[in-house]
Amino acid sequence: MDRQEAIEFLVDHYENPRNKGEIEHPDVNLSGGNPGCADVITMQARFNPEGKLEEVAWHGEGCTISQAAASYVSELVQGMTPEEIEAMSFEDLMDQLGRELVMTRPTCATLALGTLKRGVHEFVMKQKAKQSDIA
Repeated sequence: MDRQEAIEFLVDHYENPRNKGEIEHPDVNLSGGNPGCADVITMQARFNPEGKLEEVAWHGEGCTISQAAASYVSELVQGMTPEEIEAMSFEDLMDQLGRELVMTRPTCATLALGTLKRGVHEFVMKQKAKQSDIA
């Protein structure tokens, strides 16, 4: 993706955010922030009984990069398992967002993914604790 395509991509996600809002009964509900840019993102997710991401939503405020990245991440993770989400690479995300544009603001670009990964990790740990309580 060249520079102009990356700009258009980010602006589109910023002006037409995907999955912005809230979901009922989320398995993951975690907020994260970037004090340097005043970005705040809350990521929510719900997994189906087969362990695939069934629904994801986000809300927050911040710069164009953080908001566009949250929108993109919410599309990217659809149908993934917790393990697949936890394995996602920040470097790959920066490439997909347009590294040339976001490399000066990596914290903004990775805020949503980092928040989601932390929330998913907490969800997985709770699931394992429940299973060990049952056993």
